[in-house]
Amino acid sequence: MEKTLIIFKPDCIRIGSIGEVLKRFEGAGFSVCGAKMVQLDDRILREHYAHIVDILIFPAIASYMSSRPVLILVLQAEDVVRRVRKLLGPTDSSLAPKGTIRGDFGIDKTRNVAHASDSPENAVLEIARFFRQEEIFDV
Repeated sequence: MEKTLIIFKPDCIRIGSIGEVLKRFEGAGFSVCGAKMVQLDDRILREHYAHIVDILIFPAIASYMSSRPVLILVLQAEDVVRRVRKLLGPTDSSLAPKGTIRGDFGIDKTRNVAHASDSPENAVLEIARFFRQEEIFDV
């Protein structure tokens, strides 16, 4: 069973969409096998966004992602990475069709409701970054 990491971003928390977004994930057949609310700090953000840490936009992203606590989930299902990304829609919410999570709740490329792992390999790395093994359950 494949697993993926989801981060409900500050905009999702601010607009009160956690329940609706989670309902869509569960309705699509994904099981929650790990969950926690955390305040992201500079260390974890630099690690998570290492691929863009040297780009001028990184400080704005780090400021946004640490602006309030976020909810982090591990979802599990067959082909979950690909299916979650399809349900979310494109990263840029302004280009996401209605009916996708980002199309219905997102605003732009940064305030796009949720982060989702982009490959099964990155899902393994991201899950290990945010969760200890004993915090993940087979459901």
